[in-house]
Amino acid sequence: MSAGHAVSRGCVVAVTAVALAAVPAGAARRADRPATTATTTATTTAATAATTTVARMTRVTTATVAQPDPSPAMLRAMQRDLGLTPEQARTRLLNEARLSPVAAQLRIRLGTRFAGAWLRGPSALRLVVATTSAADTPMILAAGAHAEIVPRSLSELAAIKSMLDRALPVKRLVSSVRYVDAKRNRVVLLAQRTDETQNVIEAVGVDNAAVVVLPSTEVPEPLHAPAVQDVLGGNAFHVGLTSRCSVGFAVFTGTRSGFVTAGHCGRTGTRTTGFNGTVQGVFRGSLFPGGDHSWVQVDRGWRTAPEVDDGEGGTVPVAGARIALEGASVCRSDAAGGLHCGLIQQRDASVTYPQGNVFGLTRTSVCAEAGDSGGPFISFDQAQGIASGGSGDCGQGGTSYFEPIDEVLNAYDLTLKTVADTRHRPPASPVPPP
Repeated sequence: MSAGHAVSRGCVVAVTAVALAAVPAGAARRADRPATTATTTATTTAATAATTTVARMTRVTTATVAQPDPSPAMLRAMQRDLGLTPEQARTRLLNEARLSPVAAQLRIRLGTRFAGAWLRGPSALRLVVATTSAADTPMILAAGAHAEIVPRSLSELAAIKSMLDRALPVKRLVSSVRYVDAKRNRVVLLAQRTDETQNVIEAVGVDNAAVVVLPSTEVPEPLHAPAVQDVLGGNAFHVGLTSRCSVGFAVFTGTRSGFVTAGHCGRTGTRTTGFNGTVQGVFRGSLFPGGDHSWVQVDRGWRTAPEVDDGEGGTVPVAGARIALEGASVCRSDAAGGLHCGLIQQRDASVTYPQGNVFGLTRTSVCAEAGDSGGPFISFDQAQGIASGGSGDCGQGGTSYFEPIDEVLNAYDLTLKTVADTRHRPPASPVPPP
């Protein structure tokens, strides 16, 4: 290794003039510098392997689909919510699509030494990959990423968080949220009563250096609405007379089709009504707490489409479910406010709601409000998950959590409907009048 690539613990290794080949259609032709043959081969292999792995995990139907241009509405929402210029927003989406397969392949190659991956910069230009071994640095650099050497692997941190999840009582003031923060290389606990939280940690006997307790007023709530409200478009549905939630993503299993949404929106067997007040479908499976996911089979007369309402009279297509990196942009859609965007912050977060603990959520900086439960989180054209809960609002800003889409699909043996399936979709029966 040359002196310019020397690494010390906790330091990021800088890489210059490294071009990657795993870019969306057309992006390689626009690159300022062509990728070397070695880099092209490595990143193309990484993209292929990562795509195969994600498709198996998330049960997404696969087909060759040309990379579309980013949704104009999504770009405008990203500019507004992330403070980006139009070019920064577009570049960020292209960089995220380019670097996600690289991170996925490095995670496989590092194995138990992998300690997380995240994006840096307003345009997500830099991919940082953490490892517990300095010997992995050349491999990370060769893939076009920056290397960071840390003392604990991601699996070690996940095990510590799991122990704390089991030990902490269902008292939200003691700990309302727990997550692995890869950038800190620690498990973070948010709490109002930090002293009580620290006592629980010491009783568990985990490594104190691997855990940090942060004082916080964040107390997430499920994002269901307490009463029936007017809705826009087709993004809202109702359960009974007193609850409103949001449609997530279109799914199917065999000949049955429907959509996924939050588990706290309804129990198995509960009927739903649509935006026009007519019977829409029935919950075929639901879990809450523990997890927060469900799926609704729609009745005849309703048809689900692989699209997300952009709030401006258009839609964002759903092309797959490639997992976005920490630091990547993500947007949420709801019936009342259209698209709201932020960044993916941490994964595998545990949240204590009044009804109990929910595990395995992803934490984001996207704002959310009552009635948004179950709505879709999407990065570019890739499904990420369904809204579970959050704190704050879209006036002052806040934090939100989503259930990863692969967890929902695997729980009910569902397949995500994508734009590749639309040519096979039969025409829907007319929707009965209200």
